[in-house]
Amino acid sequence: METKKQQIMKASIGISVENTQAVVYELSRILADEYVLALKTRNAHWNIESANFYALHGFFDLQYKQIDVLIDKIAERIRSLGHYSPATMKLFLELSSLTEIHGEVSAGSDFIKALINDHESIIFKMREHISPFLEKNKDAATSNFITGLMEEHEIMAWLLRSHL
Repeated sequence: METKKQQIMKASIGISVENTQAVVYELSRILADEYVLALKTRNAHWNIESANFYALHGFFDLQYKQIDVLIDKIAERIRSLGHYSPATMKLFLELSSLTEIHGEVSAGSDFIKALINDHESIIFKMREHISPFLEKNKDAATSNFITGLMEEHEIMAWLLRSHL
C-alpha cells in the first residue's frame, strides 16, 4: 500500500514509471557530479596561490556560483519527475564519477586542469544521455534540459582553457 506522500509525488506526465526511474537515476548521477565539481571549484577559489591570484579568485567565484544554479535546476528537474533529489555528501560521493582533489593543490594551472577534466567528463556523460533520454525513455524535456546544461559546461570549460 502506498503512503499519502508517495501518492502526492507521482507525476502523471506521459512517461512510464520505469522510464522515469531510469532518467531520475542518471540525473541523480549528474547532480552528484555537479556537486563534487562545485566543491572542487570552491576549493580552487579558497586555496588558489598564483601571481594572478585576484583574477583567478574572482573567476572561480563566478564559476562555482554558476554551477550552484545548475545544481538547483537539476534537483528541481528530478522533483518535477516525481522523485526526491539526493541531498547528502554520502550519496553524492556514491553516485559521482568525479573524484575529490587530494593533497596540497594551490597552483592556478593545477586547479584549472583538474576542473577542465571534470567539466569535460560531465559533458561526455550528458552527451551520452541525450538520445537515450529522448528515444529509449521517451523524455524529450530531459533530453533538451541536459543539452542546455551541456552547453553551459562547454562554455565554462572553454573559459577555463583560456586561462592556460
